[in-house]
Amino acid sequence: MNTLALGPSWLDPDFLIETFGLIGVLVIVFAESGLLIGFFLPGDSLLFTTGLLVTTGALDTPLWLVCTLIVLAAIIGDQVGYLFGRKVGPALFKRPDSKLFKQENVEKAHEFFEKHGPKSLILARFVPIVRTFTPIIAGVSRMNYRSFITFNIIGGVLWGAGVTLLGASLGKIDFVHEHIEAILILIVLISVVPIVIEYLRARSQSKKAKAEESPSAAQAQAQRGRHAKR
Repeated sequence: MNTLALGPSWLDPDFLIETFGLIGVLVIVFAESGLLIGFFLPGDSLLFTTGLLVTTGALDTPLWLVCTLIVLAAIIGDQVGYLFGRKVGPALFKRPDSKLFKQENVEKAHEFFEKHGPKSLILARFVPIVRTFTPIIAGVSRMNYRSFITFNIIGGVLWGAGVTLLGASLGKIDFVHEHIEAILILIVLISVVPIVIEYLRARSQSKKAKAEESPSAAQAQAQRGRHAKR
């Protein structure tokens, strides 16, 4: 199966699976679920491709075992992220930017967590970048551990097994095989839609806030002018 590399060739799901096999998939899922360096990895398209390759026989491992291992990798990854957040704490928000770390990613995840609460651990699974930082933010916020475990498991199952099974199911359809490149690109585009929506919403709120501040500033200046005349 030839797929279009979405970016560098080493980020192409087909290339990753052919090169590193199921072990590589598990390592990537683990890293993207809770390690700071994992935010750029192709989680959604990778899981979809994994399910598809299991169905076609290119990946010689039972589907149930693949799903189980992926779910475990996702849950353990979030667990590590949570513990890292509890240990590092507020220092994470003071860490300087680097090539592999951007403070804005932490802030976005923090806003996401504050907005959706514990269920953000489920929702974030389906949002690239945010899913990497949300368990860390949960740890920084010292979220109740029992609640974290519960939502972590639910999210890990829905995302890890869900996307993999989706790939396995659609992999039985000839149309998917014939248009696999377009399908993978579509998955990536769909996965970034929440980020685009959030960006546009934040931008709109920022403009609205500035518009509201302008009249207030003008009124304050006018009042100062009247006081000065008195």
